[in-house]
Amino acid sequence: MRTERNLTRLERLFARLDREPERPVNLDVPRMSRHRVVLFGATLSFYLAIVVAVLITSWLVTFDWQVMFFRPYQQWPEIHAFLDYWVVLGQRGPTAVMVMAWLGWRSWRQHTLRPLLMFGAALLLLNITVGAAKLGMGRLGPHYATTIGSNEMWQGGDIFPSGHTANAVVTWGILAYLASTPRARRWLSAASAVISLSVGLTTVYLGTHWLSDVFLGWAAGLLILLALPWVEPLITQVEAWIFSLRELWRSRRSGALPAPAPATATPTLVPQRAAPPASEEPPVREPVGTARAVRPPGLLAPGPHTTRSERTPVTPAGSRRPPHADRVPRGTTSAARPIAGG
Repeated sequence: MRTERNLTRLERLFARLDREPERPVNLDVPRMSRHRVVLFGATLSFYLAIVVAVLITSWLVTFDWQVMFFRPYQQWPEIHAFLDYWVVLGQRGPTAVMVMAWLGWRSWRQHTLRPLLMFGAALLLLNITVGAAKLGMGRLGPHYATTIGSNEMWQGGDIFPSGHTANAVVTWGILAYLASTPRARRWLSAASAVISLSVGLTTVYLGTHWLSDVFLGWAAGLLILLALPWVEPLITQVEAWIFSLRELWRSRRSGALPAPAPATATPTLVPQRAAPPASEEPPVREPVGTARAVRPPGLLAPGPHTTRSERTPVTPAGSRRPPHADRVPRGTTSAARPIAGG
C-alpha cells in the first residue's frame, strides 16, 4: 500500500529549488556552423538593403510617410493604454534588470559565469553597433519630421535603427541562446520573436518610429545574436581569469598561499661507466662470506695483551646497594622483626 502523497506542481518546483547547486556536465554551447554563417550573411545583406533604400529615398520612405499619416494610435485608441506599458519590454533599463536577475540566479545554480558574461557581451555589442548607427545617420522621427516625403537623414536625430526593437531582440533572444535544452530553446525563441515583433510594431503604432526603423532594428538585434558564438572563446578566458582571482583572494584571506601546480618530474640521467677494454683484465672481487684477515701483531699497541675473559672486572663483586641496618643478606635466616606499634 502506497502512503506517499502526490506532490503538487508548486511543491515539486520548491523541491527542485532546494537541491544543491550543480554545474552541468555538458553545456550545449552554440557553434558558428555553416547554417549560422549563412543566416548572418543574409541578415547583414538585409540590413544594408534597408539602409540603402532609406538613403536613396525609395518606395520604403514613401511607405513610412503613408503609415505616419494613417496615425494608428487614432485608428485604434482603445489599445493605446495597454501598448504604452507593453513597449516597456523593449526599454533597456527594466528589461536588463529582469533578465540579469534571472541569469544571475542561474549562474549561481550552475557554478558558472557564462550566462552573465554572455549577456554583458551582447549588451556591449548592442550599444556599440546600434549607438554608432544612430549617431552616424542622425535620422529624425515622425513627430519631428520637417519635409514631407524626405528621408530625414543627417538631421541630428537618433532613431534609425529602432533601439527599442533591437534591445527587445537581444534581451529576450539571449534567453533562447543560453537555453540548456533544445526544447527550451525552441520555446524561448518563439517567445522572444513574438515579443520583439510586437514591441517594434508598437513603436510604429505610437508614432515614435518609422516602419523602416523597426526593420533595421530587427536586423541589428539578430546580427548580434548570430555573432555571439564568435565571442564564446573570449568569454571562456574571462571566466577562467575571474575564477583564478577569486581563488587567489580566498587564499590571501585565509593566510595561506595557493598550492603550486605540481611540477613534472624530470628524469635524472645517470652517466654510465665505459666498458673496460678487452685486453684489460676485470678486477677481482672479494667473495661474499669470507673472513677478513686478522691484522698482524705489528699493528697493535706495544705491551702485554690479555684476552677479555682474563681481565679483572672494573666493578667489584657483590651487591651495589648501600649498607642498611635493617637489610639482611641473602641466604641467611632472618630474625623476627618487632611489630611497630606494639
